[in-house]
Amino acid sequence: MLTKKQLDLLEFIHKRLQRDGVPPSFDEMKEALDLRSKSGIHRLITALEERGFIRRLAHRARAIEILRLPDSLGGKAEPQGFAPTVIDGGQTGARAAAAAADPMRQAAVELPVMGRIAAGVPIEAISQVSHQVAVPGGMIAPNGQHYALEVKGDSMIEAGINDGDIVVIREADTADNGDIVVALVEGQEATLKYYQRQGGMIALEAANPVYETRRYREDQVQVQGRLVGLIRTY
Repeated sequence: MLTKKQLDLLEFIHKRLQRDGVPPSFDEMKEALDLRSKSGIHRLITALEERGFIRRLAHRARAIEILRLPDSLGGKAEPQGFAPTVIDGGQTGARAAAAAADPMRQAAVELPVMGRIAAGVPIEAISQVSHQVAVPGGMIAPNGQHYALEVKGDSMIEAGINDGDIVVIREADTADNGDIVVALVEGQEATLKYYQRQGGMIALEAANPVYETRRYREDQVQVQGRLVGLIRTY
């Protein structure tokens, strides 16, 4: 059995998925359920996940998939959103052999690592190449320019992006709602966040309830690229 708040949240997420193809933000959930903090939303989401109604997914916009609905709601929402490819590094033995047979891991392309990008509060803008990283050719769009960044911080952890990961970015100056982007704030600070256009404002939203969503005027935010892949070394 679900509590009223749990049912209300599940219904809200379901309707937004049907309408937009992207689950609502934590702030939108908080406002819809008239809660005082995002920690309350986090507890409700955890409860829904434990009961098998939703699943949080790495590398998808908002990282939520509805698995089933109670009879009172009916139907099932199909998961949508952005899903960058993840390449695990440092593999040996059988795993390495399997990786070698995967076309995604062949024909590597060298990309410049442009320093570190904040997955937390914005840090100083990045402009210098620190080193090169080999990226599978299948991760790179043939008609786009790409670069890589090392992640600093934990604000995107619920999107499966951890401190120390290397993110692969395709250069772009525009983004759709729900994209994970590199955003330059006021021409000085760069950050990795979910992008949301809300009226005349741009919201840069973390994937960690500890961090508040930051809102800026459109002229204060410049999109510098969209996330297309991630490389992790264990």
